[in-house]
Amino acid sequence: MTLPRVSPAEAGLNQDHLDRAGDLLKQAIDAGQISAASLTVSRHGSIGYARGFGKEHPDRDAVHADSIFLLASISKPISVLALVQLIERGRVVLNDPVQTYLPGFVGEHKERVLVRHLLSHTSGMPDMLPENIELRQRHTPMSGFVDAALKTPLLFEPETDFRYQSKGILLASEIVERAVGKPFRNILQEELFGPLEMNRTALGLGGRAIDETVWCGADAEAEQSDYGPNSPYWRDAGHPWGGVHSTGPDLIRLLETMQQGGGRLFSANAVREMTRDQNGSLRAPWGLGWGFRDSRVWAYFGDLCSARTFGHTGATGTVAWADPETGVCCAVLTNEMVEEVLRRVSNVVASAVS
Repeated sequence: MTLPRVSPAEAGLNQDHLDRAGDLLKQAIDAGQISAASLTVSRHGSIGYARGFGKEHPDRDAVHADSIFLLASISKPISVLALVQLIERGRVVLNDPVQTYLPGFVGEHKERVLVRHLLSHTSGMPDMLPENIELRQRHTPMSGFVDAALKTPLLFEPETDFRYQSKGILLASEIVERAVGKPFRNILQEELFGPLEMNRTALGLGGRAIDETVWCGADAEAEQSDYGPNSPYWRDAGHPWGGVHSTGPDLIRLLETMQQGGGRLFSANAVREMTRDQNGSLRAPWGLGWGFRDSRVWAYFGDLCSARTFGHTGATGTVAWADPETGVCCAVLTNEMVEEVLRRVSNVVASAVS
């Protein structure tokens, strides 16, 4: 998907407001809150703003619009898209029990967990496994995380509560991997990133060195264990709940595809279902993978977006959202989680509609 880069005015955006959003990121860098950022904004299929700020590494090159960041949990809705494609192809059904596809998923109440529960954080699965740190310290491959997730007990009966859960996304990706018979990272590349021309996006490093990406952390002394966010192991582990690397413009391609009804990859019906609240009875708004402006967690889209705004946030300091009512898509990528920065920048971007 090719998106033209035009002036803010040509995209129906206010230049002064977008410059003000960029200034907020510069101020956060000057204050030492973050050391790298990019901001990309589109409207109705045209990119009207794409700039980088700070340095990719405290001792290295300047950030540019196409610098590659670790997205963290923005990876979740991206991973869910691969499952939605299988639903459209008749390979998976949302209301099937997870055990239909993962027979090793056994334990109390697990027979009642449906595929859709994995995508809307209502399955009862935990966010992180009890043995998460131990698995990472041993440099365990994703197959080891899957084995542990299949066995871990539920925290509550399915569809009785909402609890943000990375391991539900892991199991969803395992359903896709088993159905297709290929590594999940390859599926994302072939079915999503390639067709959308997201050429600087990959689950894991995609053959790149860490030095070709933005450092996680506001300074050079940020966490440097051999299993942390700047380690070769974790950066390339391919964890579907948080391991996608991407750029602002690549994320905008994905959001614009959703805004435009799915393009060549998804039907309008699939987009509608993904961006519809699945949890009405729980008063915990969430779609299939996507969060909303009024979701309980990770709702850093600001105060001025419409209630229909969907997107996601990542713990590395990232947020991406799309507002169907204004046609604006926004990707704010930084390298340190500072909630107020993401919210304030989102507010200014949302007010840039001219």
